[in-house]
Amino acid sequence: MPARTRKAAPRSPPSRVIERVQVGVRIEKRLVKVLKGLAEALDLTLADLLEGMVLHALENAPPFQPSTLRRIQKLREIYGLDLGPGDAHRLREVADEPSP
Repeated sequence: MPARTRKAAPRSPPSRVIERVQVGVRIEKRLVKVLKGLAEALDLTLADLLEGMVLHALENAPPFQPSTLRRIQKLREIYGLDLGPGDAHRLREVADEPSP
């Protein structure tokens, strides 16, 4: 009987040592709720989720699997997030609105 060869488990790349800095950003309220919900569902911190999304975007690589996109869609519905990429540079804050 021939000996079985066992495939080696794929190795994770070694971790990278980085320095993080605290930043203050303002983000649309419903978008923050969706991001926090997604981070919780994926067992990530909000910072880790955002870092991953940005690193993928900088390489023009999709950050999410289809199952995660379905979860995002549910969160968007729950929190009423109706903004899309076309809205990105056309948003004005409530305080910017003229008084009646």
